[in-house]
Amino acid sequence: MKKVMCVLTNGFEDIEAVGTFALLRRAWLVVDIYSLHNEEAIGRFDVHLTNLLNLSTVSTDDYDCLFIAGGPEYLELSKNNFFLSIIKDFYEKDKYIAAICAAPTILGHLGYLKGINYTCFTSMNEDFGGIYHDVYCIKDKNIITGRSAAAVIDFSFLIIKTLAGEETETRVKEQIYYNK
Repeated sequence: MKKVMCVLTNGFEDIEAVGTFALLRRAWLVVDIYSLHNEEAIGRFDVHLTNLLNLSTVSTDDYDCLFIAGGPEYLELSKNNFFLSIIKDFYEKDKYIAAICAAPTILGHLGYLKGINYTCFTSMNEDFGGIYHDVYCIKDKNIITGRSAAAVIDFSFLIIKTLAGEETETRVKEQIYYNK
């Protein structure tokens, strides 16, 4: 069974985090949510997530994908050396990294978007050395990026397809009457 790791801190974009967790879990993917501080995180719009896992106990070897939600939290995440070392570990081991909205900018500043196709929140796009696409989501190599909160469903399905296959993606789409 594929496992997804997520690290949150206060200011995460509520719909990006919770919507993605819900869809990934519908696909029977294991999603473990860690907190950068203590065992909780409060979203940008006051969604409180509690009983989160303690980041100091993480073993990245246990996971197939790192999911990074967007929102103002990206600022704190981008300055946390331990979190950045987790991203580096996933990247160097060619494990999947899925980032949405503001979160791909963290990858861009680390140089991980160079030479690949990506998307992010449009106004936050900088010259990251790759090819920016004005689409909801895109996958190139081991990097999956999503554009914004509006892209959560398509972004989540791209993660599902990547980790669990088209059959599982189709099953979950049918469950939620996704007819796109």
